[in-house]
Amino acid sequence: MPASLKLSELAEQFELQYRGEGDIVIDGVGSLSDATPAQISFLSNPAYRKQLDDTRAAAVIVTEVDAKNCPVSVLISDNPYVSYAKIAACFDPGKEIVPGIHETASIDPDAIIRSNVQIGAHVVVGAGCHVDEGCLIGPGCVMLANSRLGSNSRLLANITLCEGVTVGKRNTIHPGAVIGADGFGLAFDGDSWIKVPQLGSVRIGDDCEIGANTTIDRGAVGDTILEDDVRLDNQIQIGHNVHIGAHTAMAALVGIAGSTHIGENCLFAGNSGAVGHIRIADRTTVSFSSTVTKSITAPGTVWGAALPAQPLRDWQRTLAHLRKLEKLARRVLKIEKSQERNEK
Repeated sequence: MPASLKLSELAEQFELQYRGEGDIVIDGVGSLSDATPAQISFLSNPAYRKQLDDTRAAAVIVTEVDAKNCPVSVLISDNPYVSYAKIAACFDPGKEIVPGIHETASIDPDAIIRSNVQIGAHVVVGAGCHVDEGCLIGPGCVMLANSRLGSNSRLLANITLCEGVTVGKRNTIHPGAVIGADGFGLAFDGDSWIKVPQLGSVRIGDDCEIGANTTIDRGAVGDTILEDDVRLDNQIQIGHNVHIGAHTAMAALVGIAGSTHIGENCLFAGNSGAVGHIRIADRTTVSFSSTVTKSITAPGTVWGAALPAQPLRDWQRTLAHLRKLEKLARRVLKIEKSQERNEK
């Protein structure tokens, strides 16, 4: 991609209206407060509107409402943050594929490696694996037997795809992720645990992103499934036989217990989660540190139960009151029964 673009070229490429100097050259992106006169910025959060007055950016992506208050050139967008994300990609050098197999890589003779694939140092590709065209497999990655990597997908470094895992097209998996390890399946036999064989695998759709050190367990019977365009942050745990619908996103430290079915377009904030064997409707939002404990059937609802941080002395007083809730509830019940008798 070009190292620099005129504002008018960006407007044409992304079907946006520009006002100001169309010939101004943009060579990067920056925040409102830090952008240089050769960078483009954006305003989507009203909390940062005051920074617009003093920005040194060459141009700013804004709504029609904010355009009149911008002291520099603008691109007008109905959704400045989305437009920024698309434009920023023009200035992301990324990592170009350099086809070839590093001399330290171990490739099983039975594996199929398509064209234009880069395989880094100390990679292991097992028997029956299939790597489609345009893939990048970074240093230290392991593909165990019969796993498959779809075209133009990237395993960045030290990632493990266990036996039979299928990863679709155009996926990015960040360092340390483990896809397809055994789920936590145990049966208690009176005085000891018996491991339940995890006989399924993991199937990941197209255009997904999986964060660093995230783990997705293989299914016990049947597969754990991520549909297309699922986005998982770092250090997430997805249990066995979980099904995650398309376009769902989860922030760091989310934990989803086994056999939970999550709908499409759901959002899970950091450190939230769900117990096992429930269903969560499409477009559900789960707020920070909240755990879903029963099925959610109504689509488009927002759920939350976390207590925000507060001064320690205030929390101690709150906790003291919480410990008295059961006693208080009994008193209220007694009063209600007394009133019912009096009314009779």
